[in-house]
Amino acid sequence: MNVRAVAAQALAEVVSKGKSLSQVLPIASEKLEEKSESALLQEFCYGVLRQYYRLQAYSDLLLKKPFKDKDADIYCLLLIGLYQLLYMRVPAYAAVTETVNASRALKKNWASGLLNAVLRNFQRRQDSLTEKINQIESALYAHPDWLLQQIRSDWPENWQQITESNNCRAPMSLRVNVHCHQRDEYGRQLAASGISFSNAIHSDAGVILKQPVDVEQLPGFFDGSVSVQDTAAQLAATLLNVDKGMRVLDACAAPGGKTAHILELEPKLEKLTAVEIDPGRMARVEENLQRLSLGNLLLDNKDSNVSLLQGDSSIPEAWWDKQPYDRILLDAPCSATGVIRRHPDIKLLRRAEDIKELAKRQAQMLDSLWLLLATGGMLLYATCSILRHENDHQIQDFLKRQPNARERVIQAGWGHACAAGRQIFPGEDDDMDGFYYACLEKF
Repeated sequence: MNVRAVAAQALAEVVSKGKSLSQVLPIASEKLEEKSESALLQEFCYGVLRQYYRLQAYSDLLLKKPFKDKDADIYCLLLIGLYQLLYMRVPAYAAVTETVNASRALKKNWASGLLNAVLRNFQRRQDSLTEKINQIESALYAHPDWLLQQIRSDWPENWQQITESNNCRAPMSLRVNVHCHQRDEYGRQLAASGISFSNAIHSDAGVILKQPVDVEQLPGFFDGSVSVQDTAAQLAATLLNVDKGMRVLDACAAPGGKTAHILELEPKLEKLTAVEIDPGRMARVEENLQRLSLGNLLLDNKDSNVSLLQGDSSIPEAWWDKQPYDRILLDAPCSATGVIRRHPDIKLLRRAEDIKELAKRQAQMLDSLWLLLATGGMLLYATCSILRHENDHQIQDFLKRQPNARERVIQAGWGHACAAGRQIFPGEDDDMDGFYYACLEKF
């Protein structure tokens, strides 16, 4: 099917049905007439969602009445047309013509005249329309009102920097498997393959590519030499400060990047238990560890020091062996507002009311997992959120509830010190994702 038509159908699933882009894109890709068009499909989908609230504002001014729900695909096709005219190098005549043709591929010939008229009207009135929508904050910053207000409230000095970064593309960052070789050695392999990169500042294993590539092009990827992981996420394993002989718990472990990094840094743990509630996502943890040849993950290997458990981290009594852990990593479920660059559909799918429920679940997990930590041990709390209700406010409340908990202040050259823990804004330093970390000691 026509790539614009496929993109419109995929976007309609997100916009009107609340599905995630990661759910719909693989299915959409199968509909393409030419597999070489998959990059263009992604550009349309990611681009429209990244600028959705701006494109929506334009369409509101251009349309006399909204589309019916059953024509969400045509509405999304209009947004694709506007996106091309505003943000892509597609010649204007081709953008209009191909968008109109896509309506016929969707078997909605009635829409071709409407799309043609609206897009040409936009071309004539672009300057005056832009002046109007720039008076609308959600359109100017391409964020929903509730999120814009929350970011501004939480970070009055940084909110514009954060929203601007959210609307940019994230880099492709790698974590070199130091269990196999050093970063400089792998860098030479990248250079020999013609892949340009820079070394991360804050992760000894981190590499940032100048341009994204397919993983098939990465030297040694399938042999476990390297993994794709943002440099902010790479900080977790280092902050845990694990040592041989320790018992370590990785709660909410999927997709397994942090689990693998812990084992790369210290393969001689007494035990690493990785817990994940979703069986499908747990399969990804196992796949990643198998690719990296970590933990002797053979199903018949009774001596493996890695245990993968399907379970709920807020109800550890269902899976815990009653042996305390020296280290616990709680990569808590969160709003994911720090990774909007990678998942722009978060702007549409997340709601203000979600934050209270997420914070409640985070608190339950903190309290439940704290019971599993040995005296003298440390729990590392992590989120990919930039909202303080989920981050430093959450940790301050926890410290008030737990008399045997204290913060181990993170001394680092990255991020921003908070009342508790450190916050990284998207796009900072190593062009990192937005992450929060707090270290909690038990005494």
